[in-house]
Amino acid sequence: MEYFIVAAAAMMLAFLVHANLDAGVARRVLPVLLVAFIVRLIVHVLVMRSGVIDYGGDNLGYEGRAMEIVEYWKRNGLQFVTSEDISSLSFVAVPCQVFAIVVYLCDGPAPLACTAVVALLACALCIVVYKFARLVGADDRSAFLLLVVTAFMPAFLLHTSDTYKDGFNAFLVVASIGLGVSIARRFDVRKMLMLVPLLWALWYVRPYMVFMCAVPLILGLVGLKKVFSFRGVFAFSVLLVSALLVFGGIYESAPIEVIQQQLDKGQAENVLRANGDGGSGVGFEDGGNPWNALGPKLLYTLLSPFPWTQGGPMLQLGKIDVFIWYFILYHAVRGARRLWRHDRVTLLILLSFIIPGAIAYATTMANMGLIFRQRMPIIMVTSVLTSVAWTKNLDGKEQSAGDVVSRV
Repeated sequence: MEYFIVAAAAMMLAFLVHANLDAGVARRVLPVLLVAFIVRLIVHVLVMRSGVIDYGGDNLGYEGRAMEIVEYWKRNGLQFVTSEDISSLSFVAVPCQVFAIVVYLCDGPAPLACTAVVALLACALCIVVYKFARLVGADDRSAFLLLVVTAFMPAFLLHTSDTYKDGFNAFLVVASIGLGVSIARRFDVRKMLMLVPLLWALWYVRPYMVFMCAVPLILGLVGLKKVFSFRGVFAFSVLLVSALLVFGGIYESAPIEVIQQQLDKGQAENVLRANGDGGSGVGFEDGGNPWNALGPKLLYTLLSPFPWTQGGPMLQLGKIDVFIWYFILYHAVRGARRLWRHDRVTLLILLSFIIPGAIAYATTMANMGLIFRQRMPIIMVTSVLTSVAWTKNLDGKEQSAGDVVSRV
């Protein structure tokens, strides 16, 4: 059954490519993404589970929680399980639930099949990135190049080659912000409806990311237009009230309180000290205030590990990824300058996620290995600006490629 799920995931990938891209584009994209899919399975078997590297641990924890969910299902029937049912789920219910479905179908542990699902999600994100780039004005060549770079970014590849939740988080965040840009171009109730399951799932992956996406979505719904969009404000109000009712009913605390608790926990001295353990830990002289020394923290959040940084094998491998990130960041600045001249609304929507997101992560900065994973959504959104810089003839209008996510 495990190999059947792997094959089904590969077939689903082919379907997603052909369903969301034009025939000519699909012919070029499918081979790339099939290779990316297969490489992730190979890395899973030969690297992640072979003992070649000593890395991770939370991936195994998610599998353990998936097994707990399966046992819960056997006792109480199939249902969505939250932290109220199994306390260890905390804020990772969606990834663990997905893995539990695979485990249930395979009637036992199935790490390869679970990884195939994660790899499928990673490849689906590459499709979203391509369409996102086309939406903001990038040409086909630049958007395709960005897709290839995204598919094989070392950090993204590594953390979607096993049962980590980072692939879920990146997909949901990028898709949500992409929809915000799309709504700013042309309001559509269907796009609004698509946001609901995306934000719901994101709440069960990383709740604070829902609020980090809130400002870009507000700007997208209002549209930052000269004419006040009553329809956009009304639609957002309905979405916000619905989200508060859903999320507020999940936990004892109100959503804002839940986010504050998460932020306080991430900034707590004992948590920072624990995260700083190991060769890639970083300490700052901030007097115990997480908002002090923000400049150095931002520097480490966005640009570490530096070329001269000493550390273990994984940190050294991380330098390959960070060099690619430097390249992306340089061209993203160029792309932002071009977009400022052609489409300031889109630029402001993107920056409204990138800048607050970087600052929020900086206040919890304690480990270069950890931030290496956490900043992936920021890198993904920033890379869309890079595709603008690579485009020869920028068109600020909506591209024929359509919405960022349609059937993905």
